Amino acid sequence: MTVQQIAGIDAGGTMIKIAISDGKKLTLKAFPEREKEHFLEWLHRNYPEGFISMTGGGASCLAAQLPERQIQIVPEFQASCTGVQYLLHQERGRADPFILTNVGTGTSLHLVKGEKNQRLTGTGVGGGTILGLSALLTGIHDFSRLMELSLQGKRAHIDLTVATVYRGHTPPIPGDLTASNFGNVSEKVKKSATANADLIASVIGLVAETITTLSVLAAEKEQVHRIVYIGGAFSGNPLLHRLVRNYSRFCHAEPIIPENGQFSGAVGALLMQRSLNQTES
Repeated sequence: MTVQQIAGIDAGGTMIKIAISDGKKLTLKAFPEREKEHFLEWLHRNYPEGFISMTGGGASCLAAQLPERQIQIVPEFQASCTGVQYLLHQERGRADPFILTNVGTGTSLHLVKGEKNQRLTGTGVGGGTILGLSALLTGIHDFSRLMELSLQGKRAHIDLTVATVYRGHTPPIPGDLTASNFGNVSEKVKKSATANADLIASVIGLVAETITTLSVLAAEKEQVHRIVYIGGAFSGNPLLHRLVRNYSRFCHAEPIIPENGQFSGAVGALLMQRSLNQTES
């Protein structure tokens, strides 16, 4: 390990994310929370000593498992906002002001203006909903398999569209919009060979529409037009990407989904550590 290395960790309810920088290269890794022991082994091997800046709901518990390390715990919301500003700058330059929608296990919405951020609202609907509700409906618990199946699903087999409600008449809003999530479920769903794929796609649709609606309403209230979506729910989930982008644009908002947005908390914790070190030096 070089002296210049610093690390930030975001210990969430579902995933543990880490960002390590040597001043030139930024290493990003994610581990399922249930594989915490594997994460700790990786950390001891790749970052055996040195200060750690930590954030997230599981930070205190994780820090207790590293009694030999010097650790600071930083506020989760501040870390996420600091980290996403850095990632956005790397990808496209400044984007603020914007609504930051952090879709982790649940979802939290913030208004970001420069270095300031304000939490606006949140919902329990998020990545945990996708994983948990999909598992309840299909019996499948593997996230990768769920995402693979979601791309084969047809939401029209499960969800009721506006066009279906109007039965051939011209609706006052686009007919392909959802009139009722899961409102088209019938006995035929149980017999369909693609039932699991359809169900998973509809769960993702429900989550996508919920978080996008909240985000658009927040953007309208705060008079901003950009919405930045981050969080582990977007990782390996192309259907969520597509639905959120399309629905945001339909509502006249500009959606931005950073490539490594799920690491915003870890990157922010790392940057806050660097800032603290510079202040003390």
